[in-house]
Amino acid sequence: METTRHFTATIYVVNDGATALHDHHRIDGLIPPGGHVDRDELPHEAGLREVREETGLDPTLLDSTPEVPAPDGRALPQPRHQLLYDINVHDGRVGHQHIDHVYFATVPSRDIDPAPGEDGPEVWDWFTPAELRGGDTDLGATPDPDTVEIGIEAIEAAESG
Repeated sequence: METTRHFTATIYVVNDGATALHDHHRIDGLIPPGGHVDRDELPHEAGLREVREETGLDPTLLDSTPEVPAPDGRALPQPRHQLLYDINVHDGRVGHQHIDHVYFATVPSRDIDPAPGEDGPEVWDWFTPAELRGGDTDLGATPDPDTVEIGIEAIEAAESG
């Protein structure tokens, strides 16, 4: 069996010391906004688009990528993390993987207003570091350990500027 791989982008959005996560119906877990990178997109553009679609919020990417003196090129925002996720595993063989580019961003409010066709605001909540560590949520699902760790890292990065 051949393993197919797709590029994805995730953005942990932060406002006032908390990050937004939603109860993803297919994976039964709390995750930040994100999705597949389309053919005509760069990873950070896909992440920004996904945030706008899924939350209705306007994110500002936290980016400290240094400029590179390339006359015919430009530096792209560097993801904070790149993670490889096994999506479909059958009989111990991996059929599909996501190569996820993880970014951090701030948003001006906590007013979740998803685009038509997206899950409604009731699947979203904001989590402080203490709430992430506690794992107890009103949404019923809990975040994975990597979501907790990276969510706290995003909050700290946003607070430090």
